[in-house]
Amino acid sequence: MNLHLNCCTADQLSAAERQRILELADAHRQTDPAFAHWAAGYGVIRHDPLTQLRVRQMVDELVTLGRTPDAGTAWQRLAAADRVTSAGMWLVAHMTYSQRVRTDGAALESDDFKITPEGHTGGSLNMVPAYAGYLLMDALDGVTRAWMMGQGHCVAAIDALNVLVGNMTDRHAERYDRSDDGLSRLVGDFYAYTLNPDGTPVSPLGSHVNAHTAGGVMEGGYLGFAELQYVHAPLKDERLVAFLSDGAFEEQRGSDWAPRWWRAEDSGLVSPIIILNGRRIEQRSQITQQGGERWLDRHLRLNGFDPIALDGRDPASIAWGIHVMESRLQAGAAVPDAHVRLPYGIAETVKGFGFSGAGTNASHNLPLPGNPAKDAAARALFNEGAAALFVAASELDESIAALNSHDLQQRVRERDHALADRQIDPPRVPAIADRGVGGKSSPMTALDEQFVAIAEANPGLRVRVGNPDELRSNKLDRTLDAMKHRVHEPEPGVAESTTGAVITALNEEAVVCAALGNKGGLNLVVTYEAFAPKMLGAVRQELILARHQKQAGRPPGWLGVPLVLTSHTWENAKNEQSHQDPTMAEALMGEMADISRVVFPPDANGAAAALARAYAQRGTVTTLVVPKRPVPHELTPQQAQALAETGATCLAGDPETAAILLVATGAYQLQEVRRAQARLAARGMSAAIVYLAEPGRFRAPRDPEEARYVHSDSAVQALFPVGRPRVFVTHTRPEPFLGALRRLDTGPTTTAALGFVNRGGTLDVPGLLFANRSTWAHVVDAAAGVLGESRDNLLSEAELAAVDGRGDPTAILRAEAGPAS
Repeated sequence: MNLHLNCCTADQLSAAERQRILELADAHRQTDPAFAHWAAGYGVIRHDPLTQLRVRQMVDELVTLGRTPDAGTAWQRLAAADRVTSAGMWLVAHMTYSQRVRTDGAALESDDFKITPEGHTGGSLNMVPAYAGYLLMDALDGVTRAWMMGQGHCVAAIDALNVLVGNMTDRHAERYDRSDDGLSRLVGDFYAYTLNPDGTPVSPLGSHVNAHTAGGVMEGGYLGFAELQYVHAPLKDERLVAFLSDGAFEEQRGSDWAPRWWRAEDSGLVSPIIILNGRRIEQRSQITQQGGERWLDRHLRLNGFDPIALDGRDPASIAWGIHVMESRLQAGAAVPDAHVRLPYGIAETVKGFGFSGAGTNASHNLPLPGNPAKDAAARALFNEGAAALFVAASELDESIAALNSHDLQQRVRERDHALADRQIDPPRVPAIADRGVGGKSSPMTALDEQFVAIAEANPGLRVRVGNPDELRSNKLDRTLDAMKHRVHEPEPGVAESTTGAVITALNEEAVVCAALGNKGGLNLVVTYEAFAPKMLGAVRQELILARHQKQAGRPPGWLGVPLVLTSHTWENAKNEQSHQDPTMAEALMGEMADISRVVFPPDANGAAAALARAYAQRGTVTTLVVPKRPVPHELTPQQAQALAETGATCLAGDPETAAILLVATGAYQLQEVRRAQARLAARGMSAAIVYLAEPGRFRAPRDPEEARYVHSDSAVQALFPVGRPRVFVTHTRPEPFLGALRRLDTGPTTTAALGFVNRGGTLDVPGLLFANRSTWAHVVDAAAGVLGESRDNLLSEAELAAVDGRGDPTAILRAEAGPAS
């Protein structure tokens, strides 16, 4: 009988096949004591006959290949994983409910429990066998893989196991160990809420993966982004295990497209494993409602995956799944021009497996029916559940020693896996072209040329271009011709390749994650400005974790990621108001300026220099708001580089002596400011033009890290003298702009701000500027207000009528701003 051990669950086998599996497993147990010792399981951990045969087959293969020294060592490590798993679940339950840990296993009393328990208990319990299976596979074949977890709220599982096996960051290692005191400190720190004097948490533990989680690369607080990143994360010859959530499966649909992007030529081995526990927070997951594992299996096959059924309650099944998934990818990669289906592990389990309340909605957070600190019945349930998971100290010590084979195998600990601390050398950046002041060209075309030059100068960096659509429309012709859309079957005559670097999908979340996942390479993300807010959750999670890593003394070393917002608010005047939205730039200006740089290049040279500057940073996202239509050349290459470094420059006049400062942020805004300056000059008033390309450099710092990035008071006052009235004309809405720049706001009598005021429609660029009160005439009118000058002296009657909304707009739109108006 040909048994299909690698592609099914027990209930998909025929009765004869199931009987044969039972007989074979029984025979192995009778003839091999070491195998039988492991096969007996431990506590709540059970190994079904199918898993027993699968693992037996894996062990034989590892021994034959020389990746495991002998079968006895393998069975010892497998049995050790059961005990470590049980102890990990035991500790997770304590992290939710108790403030004291007794390593002798004695029952806890009412005073040992937290007054206010908290934790994502059910999911964390489910993650313990999964993460333990990952540790087990590393020990079995001597390879330290990377890991990623989408359900970051299950961090208790990771932290518990890391403490038990001694795989900790420095901050954890200085506070926690396996003693009663060390583990009691761990559970007490979980949801402790205590603060340092500076407002930072005392506890290095968080509700989600954080900068102190050993090996953590993603917070996972916003579900669905691990599903989009994992296939892009490992470089060739690296390996990654991605733990995914069945709830998050409903969150970001682009996860179904992962098979489109994996290629043996430039991708590392990935083992995605979904924890199929069947429940969200308040109800069953959609997968369960639609038919569970069988429905998911069919769905995945239709989308190009090669699903593998696993037992999510058994660390050995998880380890076997990792082994088989990697083996399938390696086998497929060995066949020239093969279209490899991406393996996908379905780890079926019960939410909260192994503890009271499993399989109920209550298991998500607090599975017990009451608080053990106050409720005797709940306390009895806790002690009963903990007793079933308890592992004696001596047995646990032996098990941990068996799994901690790093020195013997000469491999790094899991906290130091390949993705955990990317450190990329600075890229070679060719000089930007000199386009000459006086002409016009598209800043996006300049950015396109600069990006291709940087990519060609750094062939060792894997490139990912995140593209929702329309690279050519957005003037990235050279990028597309050089990098090509990544497809399985290229269309003749189209810029497509099986190994293309352009990840194209009409899903903003999916394409931004292609770049955010590629932390070992060179990235670019390009989108319509109005559609960029769909990327905000993914970008913000990356920024927060990166900054926390920097504050923890482990600054990220991945190259800065440029996020290019083009076909932007003002250029999309021709479309309806849905296409006119500066929200993304405003939101990212609200993040900390030292990691979230928001830059508005004024011209082509400025765009090229800003792109190069973005790659010189580490662990940052630089949002570049770039016109694609030709605009006047304003800067020499040297001025563009200086602007990229400082964030602002004076383009005309002298801020110290001018009667007023006209401050532009945005290329089209600069053109209106220049017209306004001409009118003021014609009326005998001197105005200095300051171009503010990176507003965040001039904000009031909110903490010491941001203070080190923003400019000093003296540098700010050199461009913005305190006594000078000023008018800001911004690409964004004026209110969030001024809110971020209170440091430059001298008050409503001497400071005015113009920008997008939520008015739009199907217009041209001048029409949209007029609708949002941002034309040169509106700038002149605002200047009159802050200067205390009569409007009649600066604008004609027809112009004033247009500004006030009671005259013909063409009086402004068709008029020149010079003296004749």
